[in-house]
Amino acid sequence: MNDQPTTTGQLQDLDLLDEERKLRYDSNAKPQHEFRNYEAPQRDSVKDFYRANHRFQTLDFVLAKKRAFLPPVGKRMGIWEAMETLNQLVDDSDPDTDATQIEHLLQTAESIRADGHPRWFILAGLIHDLGKLLCLQGEPQWAVVGDTFPVGCRYSASVVYYDFFRENPDWTVDAYQTECGIYEPGCGLDNVHISWGHDEYLYQVVKDYLPEEALYMIRYHSCYAIHKEGAYGHLMNDRDRRLFAAVRAFNPYDLYSKVDTRPNVAQLRPYYEELISEYFPPSLSW
Repeated sequence: MNDQPTTTGQLQDLDLLDEERKLRYDSNAKPQHEFRNYEAPQRDSVKDFYRANHRFQTLDFVLAKKRAFLPPVGKRMGIWEAMETLNQLVDDSDPDTDATQIEHLLQTAESIRADGHPRWFILAGLIHDLGKLLCLQGEPQWAVVGDTFPVGCRYSASVVYYDFFRENPDWTVDAYQTECGIYEPGCGLDNVHISWGHDEYLYQVVKDYLPEEALYMIRYHSCYAIHKEGAYGHLMNDRDRRLFAAVRAFNPYDLYSKVDTRPNVAQLRPYYEELISEYFPPSLSW
């Protein structure tokens, strides 16, 4: 296990507005309001994706996937190999880009590095989507990517395409449709089941190697209803509220680094392989 200390307080300006971060990126990047445009996504598949996601992500489904995939005990491979493997995937939930997965990871990490953040923060940006390898293990994309949300309690209207939840069997389960549902107020997100996807899966792969701020970035970066809209605060505890500052700091880099300028993968690889070796062993179970 990597003995990196926790680093609360070391992030630079955690609560800067998204627009302030956006201005540091490529001057040719599209305007901020054009990102996460679910009314007019670049691909028609985005809306179809969320219909399936919201219909089938029940509490029982999430629990079954956790039993099937956790702890990760599959193929062993290193981080860079995982990045190269993931590169064959096109994310049907993303309305913003058709960049390859490795290009998106490098764009995110390079944006973080350009702003002078700690090395573990840069590394979190580099690896944050590697849980999408589930798609290459036969899992449908609606069970791997896209925005995540708590299950077993009332859905927040702030979740994208909220109306599709009416097709979910849990919509009619009274015990799941109160504010807290099966949970206790302030129980903490460790005790809340989030819709199954790449965030939780990667968190379980890397949880022994990174500071807790980086792990929150990875585990909750797709949970826009919480970190962007402020929903589900009644389930969070003080630790969640403290560490979600890191998630909010990470999110603009994940979102607004999706620009047309392609990174030079071969040129950047030596730097990132050195960074990976600083925190991770040569191979991990996936």
